[in-house]
Amino acid sequence: MINSEKTAVLIIGPKTSACNNLKHCLILDGCSVNFSSSVRNLGVLFDGNLSFENHISSICKTAFFHLKNTSKLQPMVSMSNAEILIHAFMTSRLDYCNALLGGCSARLINKLQLVQNAAGRVLARTKKYDHISPVLSTLHWLPIKHRIDFKILLITYKALNGLAPQYLSELLSHYSPSRPLRSQNSANLIIPRISKSTVGGRSFSYLASKLWNNLPNTVWDADTLCQFKSRLKTHLFNLAYT
Repeated sequence: MINSEKTAVLIIGPKTSACNNLKHCLILDGCSVNFSSSVRNLGVLFDGNLSFENHISSICKTAFFHLKNTSKLQPMVSMSNAEILIHAFMTSRLDYCNALLGGCSARLINKLQLVQNAAGRVLARTKKYDHISPVLSTLHWLPIKHRIDFKILLITYKALNGLAPQYLSELLSHYSPSRPLRSQNSANLIIPRISKSTVGGRSFSYLASKLWNNLPNTVWDADTLCQFKSRLKTHLFNLAYT
């Protein structure tokens, strides 16, 4: 049976059509279900245009709350224990389902980056206006944008090697030129054509293929998942800090 108090309807599409439907309700099995501007699924807040703005705001609010409490405990714990607390209460939230944030606007990604910057300053005990890149580099933390790319590429590797669900593997296709070329033996993927970069550019089939094709051969040639993760992090780390 449907519990009308725990059920909501979300229209994903143009803002105008989504706003118009918010004024109506849907009748399912005699229960009245209201339209909502955002719904929560497995801890992720989805909105009508998939901007994830509400989700990111929720992450930042919770993360800063835990960071404030961690900073109060820092004088009583070692740096290693403080880092464990930060990873448990903050980094885990920044990384949870972050592959969904691929292609999000720089403004929203910067909100999450400010959280990571604050955590790095608290852990390293640096001043508010000190340059943050050397701090994050010393802690060996990838910036938020590169953490998102890391997760997408990790899922791509699993999909190409039979370690991911079939529906993800079906979204990726290897590049096979119609005539003999030097690129025919590469591990490139076909990048699908998109009509709008704001929407199609965030699809897994487009974004994963584009990121994968930009990887060097040394990362492609990894024999195991652990080796791939190590090489990928090293590559992204060099991109971020060199």
